[in-house]
Amino acid sequence: MRLSSAIFGSFAALIGILAGVPAAPGAQPALQPDAQITEAFTEVSLPRPSPEQIIFCHGYGCKFRTPIALSAAEHKRLTAIMAPGKTSPEAERVAAAAAVAWFDRLAGPIAGTSNHMARAGMHHAGERGQLDCIDSSRNTMSLLLVLDDLKLLRHHRVDAPVARGYLLDGKAPHVTAVLAERRGARQWAIDSWTRAGGQPPEVVPLERWMTME
Repeated sequence: MRLSSAIFGSFAALIGILAGVPAAPGAQPALQPDAQITEAFTEVSLPRPSPEQIIFCHGYGCKFRTPIALSAAEHKRLTAIMAPGKTSPEAERVAAAAAVAWFDRLAGPIAGTSNHMARAGMHHAGERGQLDCIDSSRNTMSLLLVLDDLKLLRHHRVDAPVARGYLLDGKAPHVTAVLAERRGARQWAIDSWTRAGGQPPEVVPLERWMTME
C-alpha cells in the first residue's frame, strides 16, 4: 500500500526527530539537560515557552502552531491546581498531570484540537485537530517548563524528552515528556499522547515506559 505524501513526510520527520532524542534513561548525553530541552524545541523550529505564551503544536510534527497566551488569571489557576502537590513528589505528579490536562482544554478551542484522540495513528497526519507524540510531548514539556518558571514545581525538574522504539527493535517510534525527582533523580514519563483531549496524561516510571508498547 502506498503512503500519501503527507503521511510519508510526517513519518520521516518523526524518525528524524526521534533520532536526536535520548533513547534510554541512564545514557550519557552529549548535551546537558537544559541544552537538550532547548534542542528539543529547536528541532521543530520552536522557541522555548514563556510564562506569557506557549506555542501549541498540532497536525503532526508541529505542522500547525497556535500561540496560547497565559495571563495572570491563567497563572492563578495553575497555582491553584498545583497547590495540592506541595506535600510530596507523588502528589506533585498528580497535580502536574491535572495542569497538563487543564492546559490541553484551554488550548483546544483555540487550536481546534478539543476532540483529539488518544494514540492517533499516522493516517491522521496533517489533520489540524490531531496530535502525534511529537506534538504532545512538546506541548506537555512546554507546560511543565512554565510550571517550573512560575516556581510551582517543588519536587521535580523538567528533563529532556525521551524516545523509545526505532522499528528495528519491533516497537513503533514514540516520545514522551519527562519529569525527574529532585531528590533521587528518578525519572517519570508524562505521556499525553496516550490520552484523548482534555484528559490527564499517563504518568509512569520512565524505566517501565521504555518497555511498554
